[in-house]
Amino acid sequence: MLADAPDVTLLAHVNPDADALGSAVALGIALQRRGATVRVSFGHPAAVPESLRGLDSTGIVVPVEEVPAVPPLLVALDAGSVDRLGVLGDRVAATAAAGGEVIVLDHHVSNTRFGTLNVVDDKAEATAVIVLRVLDELGALVDEPIARCLYAGLATDTRCFRVATGATYATAARLVEAGVDPDATLRPLLDTHPFGWMGMLATVLGGASLEPDSAQGLGFVHAAVRAADAEGLRGEDVDSVIDILRTTREAEVAAVFKETAPATWTVSLRAIARLDVGAVAESLGGGGHRLASGVTLHCGLKEAVDQVRSALESAPSLR
Repeated sequence: MLADAPDVTLLAHVNPDADALGSAVALGIALQRRGATVRVSFGHPAAVPESLRGLDSTGIVVPVEEVPAVPPLLVALDAGSVDRLGVLGDRVAATAAAGGEVIVLDHHVSNTRFGTLNVVDDKAEATAVIVLRVLDELGALVDEPIARCLYAGLATDTRCFRVATGATYATAARLVEAGVDPDATLRPLLDTHPFGWMGMLATVLGGASLEPDSAQGLGFVHAAVRAADAEGLRGEDVDSVIDILRTTREAEVAAVFKETAPATWTVSLRAIARLDVGAVAESLGGGGHRLASGVTLHCGLKEAVDQVRSALESAPSLR
């Protein structure tokens, strides 16, 4: 479908991360070089997050307003469901109704297969790995601009290769040999925060709670980022809190509750190895991976914590 397509729209999920946007931009650059008219977009926020701007080396990302109402060929990347496309989700039904194709490229176990063609591999470390396979099938040149996007997705979704196989490292080596500078690529994504982040982190971690008997006796640690705590900070700065909280030795599961609107909490869930938090998120209306997932809850903070705590008691064991 992609080989001869004259016009392709590629969509990352809302609040895109390096895997979502990097995968979309990498595939978009390759298709653009083949002569196709290509655009990459996402439903929210209005602009590319600052930490990801270095991935769009060709200016292929466009705002929501420039996405056709009925794209002839639509590709959704790293999105487990239509809802994850936000305001651009209506393009899925519009394209299918007009006889066009909707290709889903994803690695989430909870993917709902909402496309007319679904390429979903929940064993893939990242959507970037699936996109690399597609690029190889197309015979595309994987040079530095494309490799940089794929490396960013692969490295971040494997927690800097802490969840990896020999094949993962072989893929990373191939991308580095294509010209990727690992430090320059990852520093903006993982190791760069404004000074105000320190104060937010101190406030949020100071209010964290550890429940050793929760999560089936394996331990549950959680913290809340209120809107006032995050004022003036980027979304990626707030999202990074979970990576600190998850280091708690006494807890199998960590959760960060982020206030995104009144009585609205976006919850990031992480597990070490023993409980399936993907199933927990799915039971509450969200989704994700077995060890990393998320959900949005519309209620007060106490009720949100109670819902997650209760769901953890029936979470499937991974051992």
